[in-house]
Amino acid sequence: MRVELVYCPAPHACERVELELAEGATLAEALRASGLAERHGLAPEALDAGIWGRVQPPQTVLRDGDRVELYRPLTVDPKEARRQRYRGGR
Repeated sequence: MRVELVYCPAPHACERVELELAEGATLAEALRASGLAERHGLAPEALDAGIWGRVQPPQTVLRDGDRVELYRPLTVDPKEARRQRYRGGR
């Protein structure tokens, strides 16, 4: 089965890895197979991951064609970021 794993380490930067996994592979196995955590110095247990935009637990079984996404922690509250952009545009 083929799945795609995507991680954006910074704004406007995106790393995409296509994987060929055995049927019944889990989200955690896909993360290990991709090598993204090691490449970016991330702790796999501290990462939030999802499938097609929905956060899922690591033991979730993947299906052919799934898009696995790794999420960065927010550095600024989205509402506060919007306020700052509004103030800066005046």
